[in-house]
Amino acid sequence: MKIVITGGTGLVGQALTSELIRNGHNVVILTRKSRTADNQGIQYVRWLNPGDKPEEMLDGTNAIVNLAGATINGRWTEDYKQKILDSRLDAAAEITRIISSLKTKPEALINASAVGFYGTSEDEVFTETSPAGKYFLASTTVQWEAAAMKAGDLGLRVVLSRFGVILDKNGGALPRMAQPYKLFAGGRVGSGSQWLSWIHIEDVVQGIIFAIKHPHLAGPVNFTAPSPVRMEQFGKTLSNVMERPHWFPVPSFMLKLLLGEMSMLVLQGQRAIPEKLLTSGYAFRYPELNQALKNIFDV
Repeated sequence: MKIVITGGTGLVGQALTSELIRNGHNVVILTRKSRTADNQGIQYVRWLNPGDKPEEMLDGTNAIVNLAGATINGRWTEDYKQKILDSRLDAAAEITRIISSLKTKPEALINASAVGFYGTSEDEVFTETSPAGKYFLASTTVQWEAAAMKAGDLGLRVVLSRFGVILDKNGGALPRMAQPYKLFAGGRVGSGSQWLSWIHIEDVVQGIIFAIKHPHLAGPVNFTAPSPVRMEQFGKTLSNVMERPHWFPVPSFMLKLLLGEMSMLVLQGQRAIPEKLLTSGYAFRYPELNQALKNIFDV
């Protein structure tokens, strides 16, 4: 297959590209900067710059995976919140324009999203049919998904991959979460009762490939492990795997001072269940947290 990836140099993009190349597929990575491929099977094509016409290189594309968007890991000033939103809407709009110009349309668009769509709760269980929340990330995700769904008007099957917290040793949230334990200063974060809907990076990659290959899968799909945990359990499991103590609590007010509004990513959460992946027959490589962390830390 020929797979086009935006955001291909990020955490998920790199892991997905490696797996696709390993299995003999061709990958086209859309990027703002000119790059020369150092791996056979990868092609870099410029986009989102004045005068760029990436569609001229995309004939024969089987699927597009859109992972583009400014990171949410930054202080959420009003300007930065606008950047988070605009980067996602601009990428989605350009993808729709590209698709509309192709004579032969791809079969599917797999568009990144987030379980932040649902808002936060310590009591509710969220599946793909749950309604949207009413805070910044929920509003951003609602608009992002609506922009991505416009590709469906062009005849594509659209999958909205609502990612939970992606666990990987070398990127994403886990290295920052593990650092206090490395320093023997790990412990409860906030109340500890907030839910963490997590997923191993391998299940993200394999789930995306599963979504590309299964034409019955469409619309919102939760990319989370089937066993979310409360933050206190996550910390205790992490400390056990790393053989470090779990004793030094981090109070909520301290995180709010350090991170501002973004602290809600740590202090609040949601219990999201991957109902569609499970009923569609996807078999998780790492359904349990202890198993996932042991794999990541080579224990």
